[in-house]
Amino acid sequence: MRVPALLLVMLTAACAGSPAPLQDLAGPSEVPPTGEIKLSGAGEFTPSDTSAIVYDRKLVPRGAQASAAVESSGNKTRTSLVVEGMLPNHRYGAHLHAKPCGAKPDDSGPHYQHHRGEISPTSEVWLDVTTNGDGAGRSSARNDWALDPADLPGSLVIHSQGTKTSGPEVGTAGTRVACLTLKKAS
Repeated sequence: MRVPALLLVMLTAACAGSPAPLQDLAGPSEVPPTGEIKLSGAGEFTPSDTSAIVYDRKLVPRGAQASAAVESSGNKTRTSLVVEGMLPNHRYGAHLHAKPCGAKPDDSGPHYQHHRGEISPTSEVWLDVTTNGDGAGRSSARNDWALDPADLPGSLVIHSQGTKTSGPEVGTAGTRVACLTLKKAS
């Protein structure tokens, strides 16, 4: 009787010592990130400071400011935005973007996406905010995924209009009017 070669190799390996753990035989497994990541950005919007930069003074008046915080641990990411001194009673779109703010609105790159190519509030962070009569507002989002330490968002961009949630322009929110660069917080 012939013994198949694979069975012979397995028997020989079993005799040589303890078998390898199943995960080694199956290849690498995806381990969810467990470390906590904190990012933040804040400031008064100016035309030259790229930590808090303004691109449109009509929609972001002089003296306007904002702060953003991103906290990620386990399989959850929580993001918050607070704005003050913006246009009263106006709806702004706000999203995490891939790169830090720059002198030009497009310098911050595309929306940060957990699942690349997927435009949705479950893959991206959408933080639309409607200001009150004093131009202040706050928004928060919770996502059921953790940030990848090797691929962190670089900024939070405020857009001229609320985010479109359906149709061919889903995920768009008008022009970029201001930007906060995000940095690792301690």
